[in-house]
Amino acid sequence: MKTMTCLDLGGPCTLEHHGDTADQVIKAQDKHLRDAVKAGDTAHGPAREAMKGRWRHPKKSLDWYNGVKQEFASRPTS
Repeated sequence: MKTMTCLDLGGPCTLEHHGDTADQVIKAQDKHLRDAVKAGDTAHGPAREAMKGRWRHPKKSLDWYNGVKQEFASRPTS
């Protein structure tokens, strides 16, 4: 299992997301952003909008996705 923070994934806080794959961590970040914005946290709004755009246009966001996968791969397993 590896860890990346909201900040590592383009968000504004240091909440840790854990997963065995980069995709698990990305999905956890998506849920975190959704929940934070729903709860009224305006600091997470820009990151939420960026994430929604990536889900809608995955081919355009391939650089971000590949960067996250590369960073995830370089992290130590906990």
